[in-house]
Amino acid sequence: MNSWPDIAIPPIDQKFFFPPLSIFDSATKKLSELPVKDTYRIYVCGITPYDATHLGHAATYLTFDLVNRYLRAMGKSVIFVENVTDIDDPLLERAKRDGVDWEDLAHSQIELFRGDMTALRVIPPDSYIGAVESIPLVISAVESMMKSGVVYDLEGDKYFATESDPAFGSRSHLSREDMLTISAQRGGDPLRPGKQDPLDALVWMAKRPGEPSWSSPFGEGRPGWHIECCAIALEYLHPDPKESFLIDIQGGGNDLIFPHHDIGASQAFALGKKPYSRNYMHAGMIGLHGEKMSKSLGNLLFLSTMILEGIDPMAIKVALINRRYSQDYMWNDDALAQAQDLIGRLRLLLSRPEVPPTDLIIEEIIAHLSNDLDTPAVFAALKRWCDQSETGGIGGSPGELSRALDTLLGISF
Repeated sequence: MNSWPDIAIPPIDQKFFFPPLSIFDSATKKLSELPVKDTYRIYVCGITPYDATHLGHAATYLTFDLVNRYLRAMGKSVIFVENVTDIDDPLLERAKRDGVDWEDLAHSQIELFRGDMTALRVIPPDSYIGAVESIPLVISAVESMMKSGVVYDLEGDKYFATESDPAFGSRSHLSREDMLTISAQRGGDPLRPGKQDPLDALVWMAKRPGEPSWSSPFGEGRPGWHIECCAIALEYLHPDPKESFLIDIQGGGNDLIFPHHDIGASQAFALGKKPYSRNYMHAGMIGLHGEKMSKSLGNLLFLSTMILEGIDPMAIKVALINRRYSQDYMWNDDALAQAQDLIGRLRLLLSRPEVPPTDLIIEEIIAHLSNDLDTPAVFAALKRWCDQSETGGIGGSPGELSRALDTLLGISF
């Protein structure tokens, strides 16, 4: 599947020191410093394309774009992979409700997503892989797990036995009661009779009447949700056999911690024979009017609509990332207004021939980003720099700061 157009990233002067990146690990519930090495492998769970990109989606992908940018600015190689779940129950249900072809719906929403990511200057993934195109990988993964005895048959469906991974549940820290409740809410089927364990995960769904299916050695059907991401990650991130973990970061919104990322890690362990991810990094949810922003509540703000209304994408970006990424956040018009004001100030000040010293503010931005992407501190520092500029400070390089903001934050004027 094609990604969106590549983005030119200005180089940053080697005089700036980049500390190792520390991020909050959802699995250990601690701040974790990434080891300094030449190559990092990042997998971020992408959209299920049955609606346009809303601000919650955008906030998640902007978070991992900051990680990508920081590691690249360190001079490191980043292999960044993102999927698209372009076959799944919600997509089929929405297509049926609206009386449209499910493939046409998926293609239209994926195209909107590409446009939104381009407008926000998000670096495209090295591999942007759809569930449909990954079906051969899923089939191979299911065959492998069947041979190792961790997948069983139930009326033609294939299930992964979660008890095969001693670490199952350790990433989410939930009670079994909570796991059962959340599983039922998020695509699982804990009440299905005949399962060895209610939390076992469907890896291959046998063909259902009226639904699309693909041939496999174990019958017509389609992939389960979690195995799709495992198969894509292990194929396209090229795990290093010398590493202790298969990948460095498994990322997504915090609604994916369970069951998706916990079960995905167990399946990856069954396939790769070592712990899946060094870090599990999750972005908080975006809310509106006191409630989580979601399709079911009908309270979504769509990025493409806001841009069509004339709102500067860079202001939307600043409003979304000027928060602690791991915490849930209520979107409000004041945050957008403040972001618009800051973007306007920076655009004006960086067009001047003389500005206050810029080396210190760039160093401060780098230091704050290295500390678990502390963007509120970044923007507080930028506001102080604007205040100094507006009182006539000199000695800095507006071009250097402008390039640094593009390199590190993806903000372009």
